[in-house]
Amino acid sequence: MSTPPPRPPTLRDTAPTSPLPIPARTGPAIGALIALALVALDLRAPVTAIAPLLGRLRDDLGLSAAAVSMLTALPVLCLGVFAFAGPVLGRRYGEARVVLASLTLLAVGATLRLLPGAAALFVGTVLVGAAIGLANVLLPGLIRRRFAGAVAGVTAFYSAFLTLGGASGSAVAPPLADATGWAWRGALALVAVPLSIAAILAWWPGVRANARAVDAPTPGRVRLWRDATAWRVTVFFAAQALLAYVVFGWLPTMAQDRGIGEAQSGLLLSLTSLVGVAGAALLPMVYRRLPDQRGPAVLVAVLSGAGLAGTVLTPAPAGVWAASVVLGLGQGAGFAVALSLIGLRTGNGDETSALSSMAQGTGFLIATIGPLGAGLLHEASGGWGVPLATFLAVCAIQAAAGLGAGRAGQVRGEAGPKTA
Repeated sequence: MSTPPPRPPTLRDTAPTSPLPIPARTGPAIGALIALALVALDLRAPVTAIAPLLGRLRDDLGLSAAAVSMLTALPVLCLGVFAFAGPVLGRRYGEARVVLASLTLLAVGATLRLLPGAAALFVGTVLVGAAIGLANVLLPGLIRRRFAGAVAGVTAFYSAFLTLGGASGSAVAPPLADATGWAWRGALALVAVPLSIAAILAWWPGVRANARAVDAPTPGRVRLWRDATAWRVTVFFAAQALLAYVVFGWLPTMAQDRGIGEAQSGLLLSLTSLVGVAGAALLPMVYRRLPDQRGPAVLVAVLSGAGLAGTVLTPAPAGVWAASVVLGLGQGAGFAVALSLIGLRTGNGDETSALSSMAQGTGFLIATIGPLGAGLLHEASGGWGVPLATFLAVCAIQAAAGLGAGRAGQVRGEAGPKTA
């Protein structure tokens, strides 16, 4: 009797080789999820809060179009650069400790943006981006190690709160700017600083309660740079991130150019992100029983392209609002797919951390081109037609990469040298 072929992996097959289950008691598990939710909110709101305020800070500081474009690109650049440092610091000090330090650095950077002058804004933005870059790359590995029995559900939970953080930042920033005497500076501080403090306080007990061995990967490094599947995941993540940060940075301006007011444009970005919460939460539940993820990976690219095209081409304002719903579905579900592919294409926690670093580090560096290029193309062409054609080309690349990254299978990493 022949042996049946192995079943392709699904989202249920993401437990690490050395599982660390959710605490048996309900209290610690709920506390860990609350901490993860607060951290996820804190990793997006300080970035998306800038987008609807670009006009105010540009006029206040006298920034050029190139400087404004650089401001929108800086956080993404930092996400890429510091993603490579995350696993190194995690091996040395413990992943949970590095996340705690990152949250503290984020609070410092957000506070620095209160100071007068453009230099404080740019330096504070670099610190915020560096902090988010470090935490971003470590959290998927931590989720895998600490929630071995529920990786799929916790990943969806984490993705949804990341998306919700992006929505809340853009939604509340303009009203806060109107309500405070500090204008846009007060809005940025009030969005980021209290949330950072809450995240630090929630994360701290978990750091104290867990020994370093719980959070630190094994000393040996995993190298994935020659693996084709790892590169497909990376390209998919890069395309998704590039489009996401174009939306974070420029959707309010695109809407304003279509005749939608400043406050409404912030709400438009918020609606896009809120719809993305539903996409991030629901899509993994739909596809986790599928033999592979090729269909969902292509679908999210199509939805993103349709939403972006509708934002530029459909009649305003109704068409723009409708397009933002489609765009939100594509963006939110696309981020959930990108994160889940990191877990699905790896076989243990160390490989997850390595692929997370590669995909997010390389992906965010590539994504830096998005907000910067969108601004420069818009200025050079005098409209959004040329940028839109570029966005649609990125969507096509995302779909092609998704066909490969979504195919069932796992990466094959090379063992690197041991580290002290």
